[in-house]
Amino acid sequence: MNRAVWLRTAAIVTCLAGWSTAPAPSRAAANPFLATSTLPFQAPRFDLIHDSDYQPAFLLGMKAQRAEIRAIAANPAAPTFDNTIVAMERSGRMLDRVSETFYGVYQANTNPTLDKAQAAIAPLLAQHQDAIYLDPELFARVQAIYATRATLKLDPEQAQLLEIYHQQFVHAGAQLPDRDKATLRRLNTRLSTLETVFQQKLLTATKAGALVVSDKTALAGLDTAAIAAAASAAHDRGLAGKWVLPLQNTTQQPALQTLENRDTRKALFTNGWLRAERGDAGDTRATIAELAQLRAQKAALLGYPDYASYVLYDQMARTPDAVQHFIAQLVPATLAEQKREVADIQSAIRKDGKDFQPEPWDWQLYAEQVRKAQYDLDQDQVKPYFELDTVLRDGVFFAANQLYGISFKERKDIPVYNPDIRVFEVSDKDGSPLALIYFDYFKRDNKNGGAWMSNFVGQSHLLGTKPVVYNVANFTKPAPGQPALISFEDVTTMFHEFGHALHGMFADQTYPTLSGTAVARDFVEFPSQFNEHWALDPTVFAHYAKHYQTGAPMPQVLVDKIKKAARFNQGYALGEIITAAKLDMDWHMIKPGTPRQDVDWFEAASMDRMGLDTKDVPTRYRSSYFLHIWANGYAAGYYAYLWTEMLDDAAFAWFRAHGGLTRENGQRFRDMILSRGHTQDYGPMFRAFYGKDPDITPMLRHRGLIPGDE
Repeated sequence: MNRAVWLRTAAIVTCLAGWSTAPAPSRAAANPFLATSTLPFQAPRFDLIHDSDYQPAFLLGMKAQRAEIRAIAANPAAPTFDNTIVAMERSGRMLDRVSETFYGVYQANTNPTLDKAQAAIAPLLAQHQDAIYLDPELFARVQAIYATRATLKLDPEQAQLLEIYHQQFVHAGAQLPDRDKATLRRLNTRLSTLETVFQQKLLTATKAGALVVSDKTALAGLDTAAIAAAASAAHDRGLAGKWVLPLQNTTQQPALQTLENRDTRKALFTNGWLRAERGDAGDTRATIAELAQLRAQKAALLGYPDYASYVLYDQMARTPDAVQHFIAQLVPATLAEQKREVADIQSAIRKDGKDFQPEPWDWQLYAEQVRKAQYDLDQDQVKPYFELDTVLRDGVFFAANQLYGISFKERKDIPVYNPDIRVFEVSDKDGSPLALIYFDYFKRDNKNGGAWMSNFVGQSHLLGTKPVVYNVANFTKPAPGQPALISFEDVTTMFHEFGHALHGMFADQTYPTLSGTAVARDFVEFPSQFNEHWALDPTVFAHYAKHYQTGAPMPQVLVDKIKKAARFNQGYALGEIITAAKLDMDWHMIKPGTPRQDVDWFEAASMDRMGLDTKDVPTRYRSSYFLHIWANGYAAGYYAYLWTEMLDDAAFAWFRAHGGLTRENGQRFRDMILSRGHTQDYGPMFRAFYGKDPDITPMLRHRGLIPGDE
């Protein structure tokens, strides 16, 4: 989901050390990142930006910020909040512009030029970050201000900003002796390089892992639109007369739900399962093993027992033990449900006249049969009522209007980086301009898997900027002339990512470091998962669930089936996430000095310790394609999806108890959660809204794993 830049959250930060290559003068003079964009909301100038502009802009941006930071560190005046902390907040404007734009495009629409730029720039950004955080003069100023903070009469946001800066400097190694700082610099450079290598290898592996089918009969069970999309995907690859089923970046694949040919199912599943373990250019295992080992070394250097402890220091959970305890509470109810579900799957296989034990590639097909039998719900009956544009306009936008009073107007005059993208201007409840949002929904071979949100421009009163955000997904693009009919799971994804967008658009901070979604991993998914609940709200659902041809509302009997089916297969759904979260924690609780791991052995041992049915319910992500934890900033943080589910279900229970979908409730949530950024600690922020600490009961009840009305 969210990718932050610079010192704002210390994810991708900032020195030009050891780099002597200058950009060509002609391109440097014309570089569109040199000046602030003149488009509305300072939106990126995709009409002017060339792929060749990014790398020179990064170099110029780092050079400019390095000069700004050096001037702050060398300032002869006594350190003050304004001449040090605020000055750092103002620095790096060009680097912000290029970073935010580049990573938005790189993740969603890469090409060889951008791949090369990322490979070259990633280690330089790591060095740049180290040059800031490990600068002894700069830290001395921060330390001096921090030591006198009680006398400075700072307002709450200023006090929080100072606290965060001091934490980040210390956490980044500012207090290490020079020898250890040199070691840390080498580790950070190597880690940033490996993360880029992993991402590029995985993109190669995922593209190569797509299933190519030569016989159309092997696709029996797919509907006409899906077969047409597979033919179109083959055509795009120059494979005339064939069909291609691209992989999404999860273990299970959408087509497994309807493919009738077991050999085809097995081939598709296996292609995904082994995509990055084929001993070729896309094999990620050696990269993973080195990443895990170097992260453990970094944690030890900074005084932590393991990398998970290093990561969790500023999260809501705080410690690996707290995470492990939380996950352990979910296992008993999940395992009991998995056992019931396996029996149902086996029964469905027998009813189908087959005699085999279920394998992972069978689950989705027979789970759908169980769903139809238990709930009489056929996805082919459902999809005609979920046309993407209608869901967006009459569902996602409508719910936001009802809760928060905001409105949307499409802007076709804003340049984009791919013709599939749509842009909307967002107006606040009083009609004033609030934000700009881009939607990039369709799958491409050059797009990372999954779905996410981030900013092209972050909000800040100090900098005078309003949010420019984007939502990205990987829905199957329909064949030309066909409607984009999506599953209810895709509908939920749209609401989820838009919840992140709301968090970014409602940002109301002075300082960019504290703004919007620049919050902890185990809090950032709270607004997005909370927003998913409105997809099934009766008022919202009735407004968007209409037949794409007739406009007729979905029959109530089908609505009821969807709502009942929402609790179906929860042992599987929760189990695959728990195993991924545990696998992530296991990798990042490796102790310093442990030999480099054999990835296959380590993963198998981790699965054996899960306490869940990992044979029938495989992990959502294997180590080799776990993009979240190896390149996207979720290392020791994948549990956050479960932790924030606890928060969002508790918050929705509060809404239900106070009248549900009302402007008053929406305004309260906006004021107390969505607009607060990281201006205070997460526990007090949540308790102020909810009235007490969260617990797992609403979460388990919402999933139907314990009795009771949610």
